[in-house]
Amino acid sequence: MHPDWPVADFDPVRRLRVLAATVPGASIHEAVLAAPFERVWEVATDLEGALPRWLPDIRTVRANADATEALIVGHSRLRARFDVRLEPGWCLMQSRFVLGGMAARPDGEGTRFAFLGTLRLPAAGLLAPALRPLGGRALRRFEALVGERR
Repeated sequence: MHPDWPVADFDPVRRLRVLAATVPGASIHEAVLAAPFERVWEVATDLEGALPRWLPDIRTVRANADATEALIVGHSRLRARFDVRLEPGWCLMQSRFVLGGMAARPDGEGTRFAFLGTLRLPAAGLLAPALRPLGGRALRRFEALVGERR
């Protein structure tokens, strides 16, 4: 890389926003939570314990030992293997038909948390308006879980 080239370095939440803007039908939800980053990210990365409690369609999650793959079983017959990319403040999960992501970063006294989800189908953009309200409810559930772990 040339030393005079500009560098664009995005925090995890901004990376998720860019992803949402480029993936058809992706819906992003975010809020500043009144909890430190470490607590928020502890809940977010508890894929097996917390994810089914705040995302309404997920019944169970079984992640492999290094959390690079997960089998997710949903209430609506979803049963899929997801590739998982997990790093501090960033989680991206994708299967053949579903893409999901979470991101967090410190924000003042709290933590900005964002998540997105979309179906990887040709008509995903048409379904997005109907699914968007579910994201707001999921975000409130997530916030409640973070509050429980204080």
